Formats: sequence, structure tokens, C-alpha cells
Amino acid sequence: MKGKKEMLQELLWLYRKQIVFMCVVVTLAGILGACAVLKGRASDVQQGIAGEILRFHVIANSDSEEDQARKLMVRDEVVEYMKTLLDGAEDIEETKRRIEEHVEDIEYTAEQALKKAGGEDSIHTELTECYFPRKSYGDCTFPAGRYQALRVCIGKAEGKNWWCVLFPNLCFIDSIHAVVPDKQKQQLENVLTEEEYESLFDWKRSDFRIGWGIFQ
Repeated sequence: MKGKKEMLQELLWLYRKQIVFMCVVVTLAGILGACAVLKGRASDVQQGIAGEILRFHVIANSDSEEDQARKLMVRDEVVEYMKTLLDGAEDIEETKRRIEEHVEDIEYTAEQALKKAGGEDSIHTELTECYFPRKSYGDCTFPAGRYQALRVCIGKAEGKNWWCVLFPNLCFIDSIHAVVPDKQKQQLENVLTEEEYESLFDWKRSDFRIGWGIFQ
């Protein structure tokens, strides 16, 4: 039979083991709770940003060299048309209203640009809400989530897309921007909360990584 000393040592060992287990459980619960809070905050930030911006996508028929080149020609013509159409639009609601009233004209502009580029595919244009992955452009990153967007779909729309932000106006034609210009940053700052705006440029130290840019 075990002596009292041995039995006491076993009881102490089991007691310590239980304490360690409980400490691990409490620590894990705390970590999971903190993660849930951060995730909730990140979701709130994304939804806040999504409610104040309108994205613009031109989706190529395929990833062939010809289809990608035609996509860019369609982009050029439509962006030029949108500059005039949206000139003076003061908020996202007015921007959407103007687009909805001229969606057929936008589609016609895209069709003419595609024909000029030698393409014969059909084009479908719509103002809709879609899920988009996290994307970056220069020093600015938008988080993954659902966003309102004007989409110009060429043919089967199975190719890589070009995209920008229509409101506020962040549509640069060229895709090489290391830093978003100060004028465009000011436009973003005017429509977002301080937390939402700062999260665009603080993604290296947080989960609020917001993406926008050109996905070629």
C-alpha cells in the first residue's frame, strides 16, 4: 500500500494539474472573447465604409491577352463618360441616382468601346451589391465584405477585372500609384468616420485591412 506521503504527493500533483488546466481554459476563453470583439469591430468598420463608397468594376470576358486589352479600352471610355455624368454629385445617393437614370447610356458607351476594340461580346451593366475580397491600392486597403458597385460585365465575365471607387472619386486610369493622392484622401476623410478612415491606412497593425485597387 502507498504511504501517506506518496498519496499526498499524488493529490498535490492532481491538484496542480487541475489548476493548470483551468488556467489554460480561462486564457483560451479570454483570447476567443477578445478575437470575437475585434472581429465584431472590424465588421462594423467594413460596413461603415461600405455604406459610404460606391465601387466600379469592369470584368473581362476572359484572361486572354485580347480580352484583357479590350477590357481596358472599355474602362477608358466608361470612366471618361462617368466623369461628366457624376460631375458635382455631392453624396453617394445622388451618385447612385444618376447612374440608375443613365445605366443604359453607360452600357451603350461600353458596347461602342468594345466594338471599336474589335470585340463582339455582349455587355451587361448593373448597379448591385456584391461580396468582394480584401484588396489594396497603394497605401490604402479596403476590407473584404459586401459593397455596392457598378459592374460592367463583358461576355462571360470570367476574366480578371479592373476596379476603382466611383464615390468618392478615386478612379485613376493608370494602375501605378504607390500612395493615394492627398486630394482623394481628403474626399475619403470627408465621408468616413475617423475610425473608418484611419483603418484604411493602419492595416499593418490591425485587422481592418481595406482594399481597393486594380486587380489585373
